[in-house]
Amino acid sequence: MGELSGIAGQFKANLIPEIKLSYNKGKRVLGNVKSSKDAANFIRSQYRRGSIEAQEFFNVIYLDRKNSVIGYYRHSKGGIAGTVADPRIIFAIALKSLSSGIIIAHNHPSGTLKPSSSDIKITRKIKQIGDLHEISLLDHLIVTKESYFSFSDEGIL
Repeated sequence: MGELSGIAGQFKANLIPEIKLSYNKGKRVLGNVKSSKDAANFIRSQYRRGSIEAQEFFNVIYLDRKNSVIGYYRHSKGGIAGTVADPRIIFAIALKSLSSGIIIAHNHPSGTLKPSSSDIKITRKIKQIGDLHEISLLDHLIVTKESYFSFSDEGIL
């Protein structure tokens, strides 16, 4: 413990930045998520016209114990054929916002609804991490302009 107090003594409190997370608390855009269709429609509504077919985005919906939406986060923006999902960031936000569940979603600009091996791998990884933190991964959606694929509905989750 002596080493830690020595290290702490070297830093001035005002020089160490505080990590903050904020979200705009407004009216509930979606209310309670009752189905994959509700979540897919909400996610689809977050895309600007034409962007769902242009490049891939990874999105997260954060939920409380009643499956009411706490917040929404556009996690990443990629290219035509992919984007990156960082579970550390996803769960940092989930923990900070006291979320009980999350729904992850991304679009396929190609219009195909079939999950790739990478989609399945990241879903399993996020589910495992969520289980450790008691944050349920309720669904992973792949959305296109016209339709969606739900990992939960298809029994993959």
